[in-house]
Formats: sequence, C-alpha cells, structure tokens
Amino acid sequence: MMTSKQNTEAYVWIWLPNETAPVVAGKLVAEGEQVFFYYGKSYLERENKISIYDKELPLRSGRLPLLDGLSMPNCIRDASPDAWGRRVLMNKKFGRKTDGVDTAQIDEITYLLESGSDRIGALDFQRSPTEYVPRCSVNVSLDELMESAKRVEQGIPLTPELDQALHHGSSIGGARPKALIESDDKKYVAKFSASSDVYNVVKAEYVAMRLAKLAGLDAAEVLLTQSSHKDVLLIERFDRVYHSDGWQRKCMVSALTLFELDELMARYASYEKLAEIVRYHFDEVPKTLKELFSRLVFNILIGNTDDHARNHAAFWNGEMLSLTPAYDICPQSRAGNEATQAMLISGNERKSKLSHCIEAAHHFLLSKEEARKSIEKQVQVIEDNWLQVCDEAGLSEVERTSLWRRQILNPFAFES
Repeated sequence: MMTSKQNTEAYVWIWLPNETAPVVAGKLVAEGEQVFFYYGKSYLERENKISIYDKELPLRSGRLPLLDGLSMPNCIRDASPDAWGRRVLMNKKFGRKTDGVDTAQIDEITYLLESGSDRIGALDFQRSPTEYVPRCSVNVSLDELMESAKRVEQGIPLTPELDQALHHGSSIGGARPKALIESDDKKYVAKFSASSDVYNVVKAEYVAMRLAKLAGLDAAEVLLTQSSHKDVLLIERFDRVYHSDGWQRKCMVSALTLFELDELMARYASYEKLAEIVRYHFDEVPKTLKELFSRLVFNILIGNTDDHARNHAAFWNGEMLSLTPAYDICPQSRAGNEATQAMLISGNERKSKLSHCIEAAHHFLLSKEEARKSIEKQVQVIEDNWLQVCDEAGLSEVERTSLWRRQILNPFAFES
C-alpha cells in the first residue's frame, strides 16, 4: 500500500541489451526539489555496461549533474507514469478524494516505486540494491480491466484484485485509460474509451494507425477488439522482445529527452531540431530523416495535432539512437478548419499546412520535389484505402462523415 511518507531514494535496475534479467545500475537520491543519479561501482565495473542515456547520464562515478532547467534526469522521467498512471496511483492512495488533489502531493520517486514494473523501456525501480521484486499484475479479463478503468475515472476505490491488475499498467505514459496485456509471445497496451470522449477515439486511432502502415510508415501493429460491447485498441509493444528464456527489454528515450527540455518547455520542441539531432546521433540518417518527414506529413493529413515530444521516441543501444515505430497517431477534435501541430515544424511555424512541410524539406535532406511526391503518395494511399479501413474498424456512416475532410484530409492542410 502507498503511504504518505515521501521516498528519497530508489535503486534503478536495467535490462542490458539481449538480457532477460535486470541488474542494478545505480541509485536515485532526492535532494530538496531535485533528484540526482549515481551509478553503482559494481555496474561501472561490468564489461557489458551501457549508459542509461549518454548525453544525460554518462558512465561516470559520483553524483551526475542535472541538465539546465531539469529537476531530475529526463531519461529517468521517461520511465515515470504520465497522466493516466498518476491518476491510477492517486485513486489507490486517495480514492474518492482525488478531486482537487494535486498530483504533486506524491513525490517523483514514489511514482517510480509504486507504479507497475513492466514500464516502457528497459528500466525499473526498487527499494533494494540486491533483490529485484517485480510489481506484477494478476490475470483478469479485459471486461474487468475496462470496469476498473471506469471506476478510476469516477474516483471509486477498486477491489484489491482489480487494483493490482490496473496498477500493472500505471507506468505506461499518456492520458487515456489503458492497461497491459500479455499473450504467449507478444505484449500489448490496451486503450479504452473514456467517459469524456465526444467521438469514437479508439476506432479513430485504429484507422489512423492502419492508414499509416499502408502509407509506408514504420508504425506499431494494432488490433481492434471488443469487450463489454465497447471497443478496445490493442497496440503491440515494440520495446519488448520475446525469448525462450524470458522477455528482453529495449532501452528507450523520448524526444523530449533528446531535446533536453522539461515539460514546461516542450512548446519549443520542433521537427527541425529533431532532424538536426538525427543527423548527428542516429543510425541510418537519410532513411530516418525520410521517415520523420513522412510522420510529420501524415500527422497533418490525418489531423493528429497531439504530436508532442513525448509521442516521439528512440531506441538507445548504448552507442547510437534509432527511431522507434510510430505510435499514438490519432485524429484530434477541431472546432474549425485551422489547426496547429504540438511540435513546431520549422522556425516558429506550427500551422498544420503541407506548404510548411515542403519549405522545411531541406532539414530532412529532401528536395522540394521529393517532399511533394511523398505528400502526394500519402494522400493517394489515404483516399484509396479509406473505405476499406473504415470497414475493418466498423465505422458507421455518421462516424466516417465526422472524420472525413474534417480531421482527415482537412482542406486547411492544402492551403497555400
């Protein structure tokens, strides 16, 4: 059970590349409002050690300094629960009293220690430097998980069994209700509808992710299923690799970490800057830049304006970075035609117009003609496959009309 006492220390455990069991990498220590990291002596002596992320936590002994403006290492914050996970933990601690309760009443180290162990990436957090005890889920049905997610939204305390099951997914980022599901050789993030949804967000995300795949983007695999007569989106996890000896985990960092920005400065993140980071620190630079440009274009075409810096990420192998598959691509509600992207496109421009993508093409090592051809191809794929993907999703005529030429292929994108 959670307590009101603040935690000031936590040990960081890491799954090294190709390993199925974690080792302790070091310790987090809270000093006032800041959290610092120290590598363990035994970890620094390992032959197969890698840094958690070299730009932020290089392999050095002693207390590692924080980057300017940060209160804790961003590569550690990436493994902490976001809005939904914090809500689940707040429910566990306060129940119905969550209304008006500031999530800052729980300290960052407690969020790390109390959230589920099967978190995104290759890190976990323990109170012990010698014994790893995972915080695992119990096996419950999708129906029960959906019901428990609904209760959290309403601020109703959960039964111990449902509490433990939903708690398993509390370390996954994002704001929407979700849980973790495991089959024999695959792991999924399950996303549910929320009581505040004004359109079928689950089906809309499925449609967008399927169209992304058809348009040639490296996007996560998705499945659409039902539970309790409600839609559930299953996204296959790309940070896990099944092995006969167990699950391997892949190290990841968010684009926010690559930008060296905190949450309050995320509005300064840009595709232009991300392209520059790719040129200097990523594998397969031309291929990666072309993929990044394609994702920018697709977000505009599909009406996904929630493309903030935590919705882009990279794998880290200890030496180089590589883009993860695309995820969290979902058409967003818009009042009129005009829209802006969460990340700047180039300079101070963030309006959701394809003309701005063409003007920024050189940042991605593309000519304007190559950029136009990329855009034309995606538009053609969306138009050619729209009806088929809507049929797959079981979208009604009303739901199709609400998306088509409004969020998806909105005329504003083609102005100028």
